[in-house]
Amino acid sequence: MSDNTKKNNKSVNENADNMAQNEDMDEALANVLNADDSRAGSELSEGNDEEIEKLQAEIQEQKEKYLRLMAEFENYKRRNAKEKEELRQNGGKDIVQSLLVVLDDVDRASKQLETTTDVNLIKEGISLIFNKLRTIMQQKGLRAMDAVNQDFDADLHDAITEIPAPNEAMVGKVIDMVEPGYYLNDKLIRHAKVVVGK
Repeated sequence: MSDNTKKNNKSVNENADNMAQNEDMDEALANVLNADDSRAGSELSEGNDEEIEKLQAEIQEQKEKYLRLMAEFENYKRRNAKEKEELRQNGGKDIVQSLLVVLDDVDRASKQLETTTDVNLIKEGISLIFNKLRTIMQQKGLRAMDAVNQDFDADLHDAITEIPAPNEAMVGKVIDMVEPGYYLNDKLIRHAKVVVGK
């Protein structure tokens, strides 16, 4: 007899055994289900009315707890959504209030530009306004990225173009920064646009 025939015979025998076991289990299950329930029911009704009432009371209590919990959760979700919306609408309030002093300075400088012809005074005023703006932004956690002469890093820099490096040490390094990158509380919020040496 070939190996395949032996395997097939073995498989047929195993299937037959499994079918016999399933039939035995089905028969046992049918016997349990068809048993005389009248006796068991009468025993339950005689001594267990108090236990049934107790279980029903527990079920009712659990339902009430569940309903209270669901109501609390719905209230939490509404409160959370409202807080998020308020944060979205008023999240920039602090920074805008800080920048109002710079806006006031810009308005005053604009009026001065109409009457003043002294270029040095105008430069000094603009420089003071820019310094105030930078100071306020630094206080709020903004920090400029130092990229020039650093190794090019695609996670921090966007290379606009490559130019020949002035020397071998500058190959693969940032030669010039077209637009500075910024961190806010040490999290990158804008990549620096840079020129890289090749």
